[in-house]
Amino acid sequence: MKMNKYTLLAATISAALLAPTASAVDFSGYVRSGVGLSGDSGENIGYEKSKVGRLGNENDTFFEVGLGQELYNEDGVSFYLDSLIAHAVDGNNDWEASDSALRVINIQAKGLIKNDKDAVVWTGKRYYQRRDVHITDFYYLNTSSGAGAGIENLSLGGGKLSTAIIMDAGKQDGSAKYGWVENKVDPTLDPTWEQTGYASDDVDAYTLDVRYAGINLWENASLELAGAYNFANAKDGQTVVADDGVLLTAILQQGLDSGFNQTVFQYGTSSYAAQMPGLGGGNNFDRSGVNNDGTGFRVLNWGVVGLGDNWEVGHQVMFASASDIGENSWDQASQGYAGLNKFDHTLANVVVRPAYKWNNIMKTIAEVGYYTEEKDDNKASASKLTLAQAWSAGSSFWARPEIRVYGSYFMDLEDNHFGDTVPGDADSEFSVGVQFEAWW
Repeated sequence: MKMNKYTLLAATISAALLAPTASAVDFSGYVRSGVGLSGDSGENIGYEKSKVGRLGNENDTFFEVGLGQELYNEDGVSFYLDSLIAHAVDGNNDWEASDSALRVINIQAKGLIKNDKDAVVWTGKRYYQRRDVHITDFYYLNTSSGAGAGIENLSLGGGKLSTAIIMDAGKQDGSAKYGWVENKVDPTLDPTWEQTGYASDDVDAYTLDVRYAGINLWENASLELAGAYNFANAKDGQTVVADDGVLLTAILQQGLDSGFNQTVFQYGTSSYAAQMPGLGGGNNFDRSGVNNDGTGFRVLNWGVVGLGDNWEVGHQVMFASASDIGENSWDQASQGYAGLNKFDHTLANVVVRPAYKWNNIMKTIAEVGYYTEEKDDNKASASKLTLAQAWSAGSSFWARPEIRVYGSYFMDLEDNHFGDTVPGDADSEFSVGVQFEAWW
């Protein structure tokens, strides 16, 4: 069997972790897979799950496998090696070749700061303090990207301070550069916005991430503040066309007698502005320069609450907006760039997932989702209704593994914004299937 570089790397990591003592290895991961069919499209449906909800709306096989081990622990100092490899396929055939991705490989050290035992010094690739909404698989704060380094959980005042710098390199993709050009015939006339050349491709860029968590407010309420600053380190002679970006986040968490509620406020500039309605979380910064004048914000409320002994309900409500973001428009006739097109972008959605627990392992789940979006005067709106019977390892909303038998009904509320999901001009679609999901 052919061994690619990722398989060899995984084997090397496994050997390193298992060598000292097999009992000390931490094994973690996530996996989902299933089968489904639909009416007009034939195949299993996967449509805008971060907008209308993911239940009965995922059509892939995806898994992550993590191995970790404490390699040293003496005199209050410990070193921990963490690793994770991810793999995704369609799940349509027996042998599906696909590249694996090395998502995590890092060392975390505790006890190096003698008067602050919980502080962690780390370096490498990490899932760095990601924040997400599970029912929409939406990571609203996620600066995880390339390799980085930082110190987290430093005791400061009544909270914890974390700082990190993480690589987030990107490509300008030969993007057209634009600028104000003086009229050479009559300099008294106003300059015009014209293409001035093309940017070079690869850009070395970084995210400076600073967070302060654990700010106690009132009973069972806490506040976390986060700031991300994305900047480029230009090469000799290179012109970087994208402006630096700032992403500010405030997370207010309220604990409830049976569950929690979280409200998130975010503000972004430059390409972080475009990420607000574009459902980005802080990585993969667009380096084309088209968003240099952009400003945007996002307000999100989500949570899970128990209603009596048998009901639990999860939800997400969001509104996001960005102004003066853009794209390089393309002229079909001349087969060239026609200029920079600036526009506004707004997105609003609501997803609600109630679950009724029949006993400790069986539950009935429904999920209703709706979104409306306007981008450059183009409107899209759709909804989804899913009903599922599920069996899980416990009665909790979060209990996994879970097997689901489901039926989903999708409705296009504008003019065929299903895109490639449903062929033709259908304004509705249904799908049925079976899926499992697990984490450990």
